[in-house]
Amino acid sequence: MTISYCTNVHPAETVAGIIEQLDRFSVPIREELGADVLGLGLWLSAPAARQLAADPAVRRGLRRELDARGLVVHTLNAFPYRGFHEPVVKHSVYHPRWTEKARLDYTRDCATVLATLLPDDAEHGSISTLPLGWRTEWTPADDSRATAALAELTEYLARLSRPIRLAVEPEPGCVLDTMADAVGWLAGRVDPEHIGVCLDTCHLAVSFADPAETVRLIAEAGLRVYKVQASAALEAPAGHADALARFIEPRYLHQVRALKDGVVHAADDLPAAYGALPADAPWRVHFHVPLHAEPDAPLATTTGVLREAVAALDTPAHIEVETYTWTVLPDFRDHRLVEGIAAELRWAAHHLEGVRA
Repeated sequence: MTISYCTNVHPAETVAGIIEQLDRFSVPIREELGADVLGLGLWLSAPAARQLAADPAVRRGLRRELDARGLVVHTLNAFPYRGFHEPVVKHSVYHPRWTEKARLDYTRDCATVLATLLPDDAEHGSISTLPLGWRTEWTPADDSRATAALAELTEYLARLSRPIRLAVEPEPGCVLDTMADAVGWLAGRVDPEHIGVCLDTCHLAVSFADPAETVRLIAEAGLRVYKVQASAALEAPAGHADALARFIEPRYLHQVRALKDGVVHAADDLPAAYGALPADAPWRVHFHVPLHAEPDAPLATTTGVLREAVAALDTPAHIEVETYTWTVLPDFRDHRLVEGIAAELRWAAHHLEGVRA
């Protein structure tokens, strides 16, 4: 399985900015690992994707810049449309929805770009995308519009010179909240040769789903896991939810789930969880934390869910380490980003079955 780190941790939203961040972060990470080649899960803002898709010469130029630096791209992250490092992101990351032409156009642009960037020997490329949209105000008519958009995208993917697969990524609070929701919606509705799922293991852990059972459910529905986002959630044992308060921050949405007596209780953000969720139950928070790091007791992370999920896969997938929250971690130091991401990639290569750095 190929492994990459996701560049949505970096704020650049132009082609020139992306190239600058390759030199500032990606090449030093590769050198820190002592590797000849480093995989990137590249994030492109919508304007950058449009610029690249519109001009083959610009795409080929980016490919040359990557090759010259020992960087390869098997997968793109096309969930955030733009503005992923604005002071407040929260619900805006779920727009545009899959009911809007802008989402289809953006994803087509990303597919065009990836077809050029994909290594010559790659079997296929993958693109992760949002789970249709945030759940509120979603209607049966929206189901129909999203289905039509995905069908149109499938026709486009089938015409590309390289095989590119779309990986739909369920997330707590969205239309496709859990992987079971995603499987139920996608199966029989999409062509599994072109559209499958992205298994984000932080999201999976927050939902309190069983990893091996989830992988089995996907396979039995005739769908493929085209991409795994190797990520870990924060967990507080029963009675210790107050220890999570230091992770409250204004930029991203941090959905919370608590499991009590077999029932999963939900809150849409960490501040809203206090007083709404049972305090005498374990809490899991959608806050991606570095894979190699252990938070201060009594908190823990859900890397065990990640390990079980990857071990259960019987077909190769693109593995993308996606800790985009480095800059909002308590006591973050910018100079630690290169060594921190390198440490995550070392952890993944050591602990995940079949994965190599």
